Amino acid sequence: MLIVKKFGGTSVANKERIFNVANRCIEEYKKGNDVVVVLSAMGKYTDELITMAKDINEKPPKREMDMLFTIGEQMSVALMAMAMNKLGVPAVSLNAFQVAMHTTSAYGNARLKRIDTERIRRELESKKIVIVTGFQGINKFDDYTTLGRGGSDTTAVALAAALHADACEIYTDVDGVYTADPRKVPTARKLKEITYDEMLDLATLGAGVLHNRSVEMAKKYGVPLVVRSSLNNEEGTVVKEDVQVERMLISGVAVDKDADRIAVIGLKDEPGIAFKVFDTLAKKNINVDVILQSIGRDGTKDISFTVNDNDLDDAVAALEANKARLTFQKIEANKEVAKLSIVGAGMMSNPGVAAKMFETLYNENVNINMISTSEIRVTVLINEKDAERAMNAVHEAFGLSD
Repeated sequence: MLIVKKFGGTSVANKERIFNVANRCIEEYKKGNDVVVVLSAMGKYTDELITMAKDINEKPPKREMDMLFTIGEQMSVALMAMAMNKLGVPAVSLNAFQVAMHTTSAYGNARLKRIDTERIRRELESKKIVIVTGFQGINKFDDYTTLGRGGSDTTAVALAAALHADACEIYTDVDGVYTADPRKVPTARKLKEITYDEMLDLATLGAGVLHNRSVEMAKKYGVPLVVRSSLNNEEGTVVKEDVQVERMLISGVAVDKDADRIAVIGLKDEPGIAFKVFDTLAKKNINVDVILQSIGRDGTKDISFTVNDNDLDDAVAALEANKARLTFQKIEANKEVAKLSIVGAGMMSNPGVAAKMFETLYNENVNINMISTSEIRVTVLINEKDAERAMNAVHEAFGLSD
């Protein structure tokens, strides 16, 4: 069997944890399996690199940030190979160049295009554990790129798909996928299994357990995922296409505090204006989520939408640079907002789910700014200061508590 195991930053935060991960991987190797390990940067090392960069230049070029970020993962994989070597097992560390993980050119948020598997297969055939840097790739200019925060999950799933692995295990500091973040909602319950679609929505909406693009890729290539704890041996949560258990109405509640709201006010009320606004942002690789358009008045209309906190300045700058072409009067930006979402395939056959959520927020005196829905989710934009209180109340209202 070929198994891909991914370990997050907290799992390799210090010497003791590095040896803990090394032993877990060696256990698998000694069963006769081929083992590929994907690692994130140690602990909070990426945050330290950001602090260093901002100390030198408060608006560092994205290319140089990617060059800097790759240090973290390279340190992790080299130290892990040393640990396995010390424990008497042959291991080799490889970075994005050595594997050749080809990506698009968008620094800071690149997408994987293809992986050359020849080097990895050669190392596996020589009976080594192969340890690969997560989160990074190379573009057509032979520059390092990174896949966005949490991108090591995507690296692991992409490797599992490219190598036709028998299993892809994602190890984190929580022991599975919960109905809400257990650090914020103490009564959250662990799920035995969850569908790709539900997990994708939860990941996109701030659940933080898995990178959303990794779930997207797992669904596309049919890679079964298991989310488990690196700190204990408990069974984790399986993410797959179909779930056998009796459907709960809601599978989870998520909050995303990294969402910012932009309001473009006084646009001409004519065909093609919305296209021009969002095309301007798309050309800058800026993702837009919840969108609200007002009813036209006096020949004008307003469009509000959310972007990730990291993209706020770029989005405002891109719109301002095109003010004459887009014909708006002004832009308002608000950072003090959060997205609160409920996700569950059970919603499709149960009317009244949104109403129940809104009633709960009304009882908590929480104001709703914007609403977005799909077949399996309801998302509302609320004030950031209300986020955790609202999350706990909604979690309780839908009977998700332990």
